[in-house]
Amino acid sequence: MTIAATAHEEEQLRRQIEALGPWFHNLRIGGVETAPDHFLGDYPAFKFAGFAHALPEDLTGKTVLDIGCNAGFYSIEMKRRGAAEVIGIDSDDRYLAQARFAAETLGHEGIEFRNMSVYDIGSLGRRFDLVIFMGVLYHLRHPLLALDLIREHVAGDMLLFQTMQQGSSDVLMVPEDHPFHVPGTSRPPGFFDNPAYPKMHFIERKFAHDWSNWWAPNKACSQAMLRAAGFTIEAEPEEEVYLCRVAPVPFEEWMGKAAVYPARGPEDMTSEEGKPA
Repeated sequence: MTIAATAHEEEQLRRQIEALGPWFHNLRIGGVETAPDHFLGDYPAFKFAGFAHALPEDLTGKTVLDIGCNAGFYSIEMKRRGAAEVIGIDSDDRYLAQARFAAETLGHEGIEFRNMSVYDIGSLGRRFDLVIFMGVLYHLRHPLLALDLIREHVAGDMLLFQTMQQGSSDVLMVPEDHPFHVPGTSRPPGFFDNPAYPKMHFIERKFAHDWSNWWAPNKACSQAMLRAAGFTIEAEPEEEVYLCRVAPVPFEEWMGKAAVYPARGPEDMTSEEGKPA
């Protein structure tokens, strides 16, 4: 009877998982895998295994914001490490439903999942000890703005960052101040043609059959954008993955706040309390 009951429960669980699919995160819930045929393999568990050591094993008392949480793999992992509070945000309701189901079924209560864009994180009104921003940047039409907003509004200490990179994996040491011409000539400086110069490749059409892949920085560009947004890179535990700390924003004394905001239309001219903003 116990075996039959267990088999019945597993079948019920499998049906629930299928109803919430398709899944991009392969999670193990009650012995059932959510995406066993994932084209990347056991993703993201195998990737996390490569850099898990870079994060504190004990997050007791810490707060975590997981931007682009998908089905909640990293949110759940941070809760497993003892984080006092974890908020996962995503703009896809299906992913959020998956995340809530996974967290509840796995017994990790207290993780909050919200439908929110990275561009709206200022409305959270607070900072977090750890911000996770993985697998999102290259899907954004305004990637540097997203990093600026993270630095301005929610990053309190650590940033775990990952992005798809294309092009050279070398990093060119660029001059502190770029000359307009090669000294004594009218020729432009040659470092702009160097593959290791920070470059952001714009994808006008689809990349890997995905229309939402807009940008692919090279390694030098990823690092330069992080520094420009006000982060210092402490570790690169795996290719494309950077563990950063909050640092001063370059040139802030001259330019003011780095993040810019769109002009509001008439329908947006009230605050959350319903008063003029």
